[in-house]
Amino acid sequence: MQDLRISIVQTSLFWEDKEKNLAMFSQKISTMDEETDLIILPEMFTTGFSMKPSLFAEETEGETLQQMRKWAAKKKCVITGSFIVLENGEYHNRLLWVRPEGTYETYDKRHLFRFAGEDKYYAVGQKKLIVEHKGWKICPLICFDLRFPVWSRNVNQEYDCLIYIANWPEVRDKAWSTLLEARAHENQCYVVGVNRIGEDGNGISHSGNSVVIEAKGNIINKIQPNEEDIETVTLSWGELNDFRERFPIAKDADEFKLDI
Repeated sequence: MQDLRISIVQTSLFWEDKEKNLAMFSQKISTMDEETDLIILPEMFTTGFSMKPSLFAEETEGETLQQMRKWAAKKKCVITGSFIVLENGEYHNRLLWVRPEGTYETYDKRHLFRFAGEDKYYAVGQKKLIVEHKGWKICPLICFDLRFPVWSRNVNQEYDCLIYIANWPEVRDKAWSTLLEARAHENQCYVVGVNRIGEDGNGISHSGNSVVIEAKGNIINKIQPNEEDIETVTLSWGELNDFRERFPIAKDADEFKLDI
């Protein structure tokens, strides 16, 4: 199995301005020099964490997907991030996993952030997504999902890398860092957290702290808080597989079935 190169994009966002955000990400992605297998963008990367879906929602195959397809084709890699989607009369905080040939998968955020009223505007996701890329199995989730370990659980080691894209407020940075490390330990996998920076239209500050953590819980890359940056990191299949073989905790995991 080959190693996997991932690029994490930590940036501020233009509040509720899709055109400016798409232009900004086009510029950032076009200037990336390093080869990569996967580019990861934050949650709601076209608007910020907006509770005005009636103003900003689009169809899944609307302008944002078309732009993501262009980025993926140009860089010959997968692009992932979430934006606001309208489907069958419901709004979704929907992550798209877009391949360079234009095909895609979707994941709708399962745990909606009630504290900000997200549950009043968006439909609850019903299905976890696990995708395969370059032989790796990857589970992408969204922000508040991080607080719910059962939903994230790596049942029978069904994935090798867990990704969280977020608009996670600075005031809860300690929870962000602590829970990301915990998910790596308990699921014996790489964990990637990609969070925005800057202040949103509600006056909420975000410091980023985007990070890549290996299966032992050690940080192998972290972008400095409050800094705009793109970091490309190599995930080692050999190191992951060796650790799992030497310390096979999955064999003692509790069996359970989600009732959804």
